Amino acid sequence: MTTKLFVTAATVAFAASLASVPALARDQIRIVGSSTVYPFTTTVAEQFARAGGGRAPIVESTGTGGGLKLFCAGVGVDFPDAANASRRINKNEFADCQKNGVKEIVELKVGFDGLTIANSKKGPDLKLTKEQVFRALAKQVPDASGKLVANPNRNWSDIDPSLPNQKIEVLGPPPTSGTRDSFLELVMEPGAEKIAALADLKKSDRKAFDAAWKSLREDGAYIDAGENDNLIVQKLDANPAAVGIFGYSFLEENAARIKGAAIEGVVPDFDAIAAGKYSVARPLFVYFKKQHIGVVPGLDKFIAEYVSDKALGENGYLGPKGLVTLPAQELSKVRADVQSMKPMTSEAGI
Repeated sequence: MTTKLFVTAATVAFAASLASVPALARDQIRIVGSSTVYPFTTTVAEQFARAGGGRAPIVESTGTGGGLKLFCAGVGVDFPDAANASRRINKNEFADCQKNGVKEIVELKVGFDGLTIANSKKGPDLKLTKEQVFRALAKQVPDASGKLVANPNRNWSDIDPSLPNQKIEVLGPPPTSGTRDSFLELVMEPGAEKIAALADLKKSDRKAFDAAWKSLREDGAYIDAGENDNLIVQKLDANPAAVGIFGYSFLEENAARIKGAAIEGVVPDFDAIAAGKYSVARPLFVYFKKQHIGVVPGLDKFIAEYVSDKALGENGYLGPKGLVTLPAQELSKVRADVQSMKPMTSEAGI
């Protein structure tokens, strides 16, 4: 497929503004952001270089929040050209971009990912509800009178006798991670709403309710495992009693060693996520700077590779990597917007 990406007058003006920058200050595309989107973008980068598009882009796993902070810090060769994100850019980040001169942001919705709770294949089969996960990992939970107290649950069986009599030990993403943001919003918040005392608190004191579901344990039951999801997989393999939180692609790639827990009765797999049956699924994104087109060599060709049918299509090479691809009609619209380098606006529903 041949893709045309046009250089605008604004881009020419921007290039002229870089006249004082030393020649060849950067001849490689630089991408930062989500550890979940990292393997997909890395694969596209490898294909791009193999096809002769230029040097393979540098892709760094910094977490969604950290990546967007770097991305939005400014325009020019000292700043990243793109940011991977396991959630959509938020209003504050978008405003930060605008304030720092990053005026033309192009959004690529890559596909979907199921957020998974997984453990070693040597461990027990886990069947969890969102309420049970909340009771396992929240910093505070209601006692018998409904008062919020420090989480007393030490073993999974303390929450429900049907769960394993094993220590609660969950390896998960840090605060800078989009995976953590998604976990809080897709699991912890609805889990809290299932508890009568917290449902009442939501009505009477929304700030206190939000603090309850956003605050994870700090007593060792929840372990901030950093941005390296592969390291979490290794630790789960070594410790069958531990549980990990990461994107579906890592479960798919390591299916011989780990297994996904059923959440609300549904096991994470490609078909369940694509059909919307798995309730812990989220869209994935890559953000590009239109102002860097024509300035950083090969950026236009890299974007064309990313939106190509051979990458994002139903039978594209990102599918086997664990990406749940977009429906054909939605992909067609996403591709058209990216090919025309249509910038986001503040009215775009952020």
